[in-house]
Amino acid sequence: MPDADLPNRQRLHHDVPHWVADGSPFFITVNCAERGREQLTLPETAAGLLDAARFYHDQHKWHLTLMLLMPDHFHAILSFPRTAAMADLFKHWKRYTARTLGIEWQDGFFDHRLRNDQEENAKHHYIRHNPVRQNLCATPDDWPHQMRWTSSGLVIGGR
Repeated sequence: MPDADLPNRQRLHHDVPHWVADGSPFFITVNCAERGREQLTLPETAAGLLDAARFYHDQHKWHLTLMLLMPDHFHAILSFPRTAAMADLFKHWKRYTARTLGIEWQDGFFDHRLRNDQEENAKHHYIRHNPVRQNLCATPDDWPHQMRWTSSGLVIGGR
């Protein structure tokens, strides 16, 4: 099919709508520009990404519930303050990590608001089992490239 026959792709604003409760969780996916090449799970890069995510968490730019790095993308469950524009946060975070860690990011990101506890639990399970489905580890707890919020604070690694 010629490109002229395809509909124009719309750019999403990624703002938290005014009617969504402050602090509502979002399922986020961010891809590397080149899929299929390991960039994010190299030890120094993974540590730098998780540190940068923790910095944004500590600065209250977002609340991190879960972030899991795969070789060429990552998934996260994040909540944002009402005053934050998701697109701006990711633009600055990706620019910083690209400059300091040499990551080549794909433009934009995918976000989906999680509307209830069942959706959040399902996405949490999906994210944690992603490396298992890709035969990168035997159990979710074996995967070192993740960070989760627990009752004792942010925990890096699977356990």
